[in-house]
Amino acid sequence: MTFTTPDLCDRYSGTHHLQIAEPMFRPFGGKSAFSGRVTTLKIFEDNVLLRAVLEEKVEDRVLVVDGGGSHRCALLGGNLAKLACDNGWQGIIVYGCIRDSLEVNRLPIGIRALHTHPLKSHKKGGGDRDILVSFAGINFRTGYYVYADEDGIVVTEDNLA
Repeated sequence: MTFTTPDLCDRYSGTHHLQIAEPMFRPFGGKSAFSGRVTTLKIFEDNVLLRAVLEEKVEDRVLVVDGGGSHRCALLGGNLAKLACDNGWQGIIVYGCIRDSLEVNRLPIGIRALHTHPLKSHKKGGGDRDILVSFAGINFRTGYYVYADEDGIVVTEDNLA
């Protein structure tokens, strides 16, 4: 699907409930635009569950990770981003940090994150999956649809494709 978030807003803002993210994310990955059905994850400075989810084979999915906005470590790096690509993930939105940004930028995936941080996360295995997560002014639910490009992130209950 070819889209721009401004076109989606122009076309659907009167007929669909669109949530538009506050402009706080930096773009990473080799794809500047991506979309798909949302899978949510809530973790804090621990990426064991993140790895488990990215190991799943999927189609047209975007992983939305509520990392609590932590700037103390990275939740995603080059190895996990490659795993996501290999398993069909279209994109990842991280309310937190990533690392290995040069490596990540060479991969065919779209990623949005707050910042980079060189320290890896803990490995304790905590977190929740497929729950409501809220950040950047958006309530993300598993099954919603997300559209991200250079101009922003739009979330809706409906598939606009």
